[in-house]
Amino acid sequence: MKTSKEQVEIISLFNGENLDKWTGDSRIWSVENGCIVGRTTDENQIERNTFLIFETPFSDFELRFKYKIIGGNSGVQYRSKVLDEDLFIVGGYQADMEAGTQHSGILYEEKGRGILAKRGEAVVVDEKGQKSVDQFANSESIQENIKSEQWNAYRIVAHGNHLQHFINGHKTIDVIDKEIEKKSDSGIIALQVHKGPNMEVYYKDIMIGKKP
Repeated sequence: MKTSKEQVEIISLFNGENLDKWTGDSRIWSVENGCIVGRTTDENQIERNTFLIFETPFSDFELRFKYKIIGGNSGVQYRSKVLDEDLFIVGGYQADMEAGTQHSGILYEEKGRGILAKRGEAVVVDEKGQKSVDQFANSESIQENIKSEQWNAYRIVAHGNHLQHFINGHKTIDVIDKEIEKKSDSGIIALQVHKGPNMEVYYKDIMIGKKP
């Protein structure tokens, strides 16, 4: 009988100094005061969503990071695919965050099925893509725990076909994705800046735990 817990390897995805191992539009992404910053301005606008892409793919993991967003919306792609290396276009699962009050914490599939789970939803997507939904919390109660224009702690858990998001310790979605042709078991991690009004998003303390 095993008495010890399985070992989990903890990896830092950001060294706090530069964008080593990350690739993206240098007009938009920078490092400031130990944070990754994605920023659009009047001088630096984008025609499409753009991503800062980490070089290594991951399968099962627990990803933790802190974020702060001012204006617009952003998100973290995981188990995703690079669709255009030159234009930094990515498609796949995305843990959203925004300056607004509705979408932080949802599961969105960029360039795919769209919103897979709204806030407070436990969703099962069957093999043919049919969804069953249970509500475990209301969106307003989740929003009450998210700090506007301040640092928030995000956690993404991906184990097999089970995906969960947490913000500041509160679960925001719970999804089991069984759709044969659409689910993703492995892929890259990437940070998003969304097209539209000028915005700033800050990331720090980006750590991933996985079985070695």
